[in-house]
Amino acid sequence: MPKQQLYYSFKLTDMFLKYSKTLLAIPLALSLGACEKDFDALNTNPNNATIGNPAYILTNAEQANIYRLFDVPASQDGGLLIIQHWAKVQYTDEDRYGFRPGSYQSIWDGFYAGGLQDFNELIRLGQASNNPNIQAVGLIMRSYFFSVLTDLYGDIPFSEALRVSENILTPKYDTQQQVYAGILADLKSADGLIQANGPEVGGDVIYDGDMTKWKRFGNSLRLRLAMRIIDADASLARTNISEVLNGTTSVLTSNSDNAQFDFLASAANTNPVYFNRLTRDDHRVSRTITSRLARLNDPRLGIYANHPETGDSTAFYRGVPNGLMNAAAAALGPFSTTSKVGSAFTAADAPGVLMTYSELLFLKSEAIARGIVTGNATTEYNNAIRASLTQYGIGATEAATYIAQPSVGVTITANNYKQAIGTQKWIALYGQGIEAWSEWRRLDYPTLKVATSPVAAAASKIPVRFRYPQNEQSTNNASYTAAVANQGPDVLTTKLWWDKL
Repeated sequence: MPKQQLYYSFKLTDMFLKYSKTLLAIPLALSLGACEKDFDALNTNPNNATIGNPAYILTNAEQANIYRLFDVPASQDGGLLIIQHWAKVQYTDEDRYGFRPGSYQSIWDGFYAGGLQDFNELIRLGQASNNPNIQAVGLIMRSYFFSVLTDLYGDIPFSEALRVSENILTPKYDTQQQVYAGILADLKSADGLIQANGPEVGGDVIYDGDMTKWKRFGNSLRLRLAMRIIDADASLARTNISEVLNGTTSVLTSNSDNAQFDFLASAANTNPVYFNRLTRDDHRVSRTITSRLARLNDPRLGIYANHPETGDSTAFYRGVPNGLMNAAAAALGPFSTTSKVGSAFTAADAPGVLMTYSELLFLKSEAIARGIVTGNATTEYNNAIRASLTQYGIGATEAATYIAQPSVGVTITANNYKQAIGTQKWIALYGQGIEAWSEWRRLDYPTLKVATSPVAAAASKIPVRFRYPQNEQSTNNASYTAAVANQGPDVLTTKLWWDKL
């Protein structure tokens, strides 16, 4: 089925899946007699499918979960504000780290009850139909969103999650170390399952069923997550990094391999940032990034930010400081006098980006600088910057001029890679709020100032995790309590296991 037809089926498919999941969660407590079995057989329509269509499930799962990843709670009022890509000009609580309890809950519930269940079902259907490619796609996407959840909260249900049919309703929380070990193993398994010319994968909006590209993405994701834990579990990290970069596996090779979901301009299938802008006008570009890009003469500034629509600064970019009180934000003047987020990110059909070739090259540069693999760290670093610029249509000449600046085109060494790569990766990850936040927590660059007026719960620090949703304390208290005892207080300032610096 063509992509666009699959898109138009989202709403009906989503409704079907929600209802079918509810039914699947009900235990089969009744034992039916022979006559009742006969009655069921007589009343079964052989023309109705008894299992979900993997193509529909995959399309719905990709759309719903990537939408959720870039929606308001996790990204627009979460990662993008914390990492100071965006700021707020009204209703500024989240920009001051005053996150709403409902946001924690919606992120948790959305991924566990929706996305992870969908990808789990794809894995099951792939096994049942002897389609290893569907299994692999399910494993890669399930791994991606488990990594999102653990990087937001820390210890999370993993080994006992998604097992409602086994009557596990209060799953234990695995340590983040256990979660990462499981994810990395799953990604390695996915690589082994993929058959480039094997069974078809229908309904795939990310790569249109191209399993060579899925293989590259899965291995690149494995590299990302192995590098994430390099300071916490060097042995596991180095093993995975070496297997990916020195082995026979393949990784992203160009921007054409970028893992992204292409939203549509049609009403039901737009990018969540565009949808938010239909009724809201709260977000602006952060002054932190507009100032940095201006100092670097970075050609991405005019892509990441729009000129103010009115006022004295219409020829320039006017970012907004993070963490203003509502009154201070209002004192900036009319909304039209500050820089809105660039149109490339607010368009109805702006893509939801999961991973890019640029990120892959930054990871390779770091692996070389750390002495894990051989190569030229500076070359990979420069190529990473070029890939990011090319991603936004910036030509080779302009890219060369940018990299030639002493403040940009530095020689990457074991002493400066965190600062150089951390800063340029932060710029390149603009719009990918959660991933940018994770890499900032890991590398500690660039240096960011705490929001102007942080709420008391932040203890005058930039948050390094989200709090667990309140429902977990009432419905899964024993597991929640054990997780807090292991990880540390359930507050915004408790560092995750891999965040060692």
